[in-house]
Amino acid sequence: MTPNRRQFLKSSSLLAAGSALSGCATLDTSGRYDDWDAAQMGSLVRAGHITPTELLNEALVRLQRWNPVLNAVVMTHLDFARSEIEQGVSGPLAGVPFLIKDLNTYLGGTVTSEGSRFFANAVAERDSYLVERYRKAGLVIFGKTATPEFGKNTVTETLLWGDTRNPWNPAHIPGGSSGGSAAAVAAGILPVAHGNDGGGSIRIPASACGLFGLKPSRFRTPLGPAKGDGNGMATQHVISRSVRDSALLLDISRGPEPGGYGSIRAPQRPYFEEVGRAPGKLRIGLMKTPVIDVPVDPECVEAVEKAALLCQSLGHSVEEVTLPVDGMATYMAAGNLLSLSSNLAIQAREKVLGRKVTEKDIEPINWARYHQYKNVSGEEILAARSLQVKVHWQIAEFMKDYDVILSPTLPILPAKVGELGPKQPQAVVDQKSSMYSLFTLLYNFTGQPAMSVPLHWSRSGLPVGVQFAGRYAEEDTLVRLAAQLEKAAPWWDKRPSLPV
Repeated sequence: MTPNRRQFLKSSSLLAAGSALSGCATLDTSGRYDDWDAAQMGSLVRAGHITPTELLNEALVRLQRWNPVLNAVVMTHLDFARSEIEQGVSGPLAGVPFLIKDLNTYLGGTVTSEGSRFFANAVAERDSYLVERYRKAGLVIFGKTATPEFGKNTVTETLLWGDTRNPWNPAHIPGGSSGGSAAAVAAGILPVAHGNDGGGSIRIPASACGLFGLKPSRFRTPLGPAKGDGNGMATQHVISRSVRDSALLLDISRGPEPGGYGSIRAPQRPYFEEVGRAPGKLRIGLMKTPVIDVPVDPECVEAVEKAALLCQSLGHSVEEVTLPVDGMATYMAAGNLLSLSSNLAIQAREKVLGRKVTEKDIEPINWARYHQYKNVSGEEILAARSLQVKVHWQIAEFMKDYDVILSPTLPILPAKVGELGPKQPQAVVDQKSSMYSLFTLLYNFTGQPAMSVPLHWSRSGLPVGVQFAGRYAEEDTLVRLAAQLEKAAPWWDKRPSLPV
């Protein structure tokens, strides 16, 4: 690093670097690494004010500081990252450091362990379609982030990799299953990281770590080639600090995947252009309790009530609603679909290894679940898929009268590390861990877009997100609303401190 560039990284005043993207507004180039989102980093690289190597080195400095505390990143691919830079990166995010989640997402020639000892040496033959798009955009992938085994828990703790912790208080969980990505972004290692979401796995850790997390609509981003789609419930995107990074990454990744798997209406314009566009007066339905009637922590209720008042102050109408669905039947069906998907992935791995899975290969909780769901009948699965279609229609009809549904993201605050980990009894984990998805899972079932927005912090200093769900294929409404909230109640400068 030259003296001038070292000074640049620590300086707070520089000349404007020009346009971020073709046709988009000029980005502010002042500030340090910690002050830049991914869009701004890409702009600085293209303007020649910083190099990809310098950005990667800055990310690694932060990784060295934080990862011993958090265990957010479980694999590094530094040779690959430096090779990408040496060969030359281009695109709207050229040179921006990036991490992908160690679950159902593949970087050719590297291991994706799924957080499991049974997949600990599973080398990917090729990139996922999503990863291809990330690389084409110029992102520099330098590692993989922690996930619970098969993404089957809302805490990110495994027997393979250990416990991942929350930067705001390392005694607490960062949520799951994209807990490693959320912890890395919240700590400032990088401004945005990949996640996927089959029941809340982007929104739950975004809430727990004080970040923005958007789950796109079903079919908006590519899933393949992968071990499955969670029976229509899984989708992929990112967890970010800024709304515009999420919008930009959605522009980069969206669109049909090879084979034409699934289809969805294309947006009217790039999502990046929705940032700053007035959302208009939205009709917001306020849901304070989930579709399964359970107590909600008073601080989560406080968060959503404050969000409702903020929305009203911005000109939106808000009224309390009750969704017209059978909550228990919906969640039972969703559990069957997700668990069957995990079982099929295990069976596919058995064929690759040429041997049967054993109790030593799988964490005790998932070993029990594996055998439990082996007995689910084809008739039960068909009934679950039929209910999935029915609930999709029910919510679509209901939302003819509402643009957005507002709720807490979580009904409870993040637990202590170890309380719901793989060494705990299955009954304890199944009951308490499932609480975290009581507001989020519904929108995986219906395929609607939903986002967690960091608008509140608890009295103990833990972030508390609120969730907004939009109509199917209407991510643009959510992006406009999120950007409006980000301006009205900024969260960019709210950051955890490294524990002494």
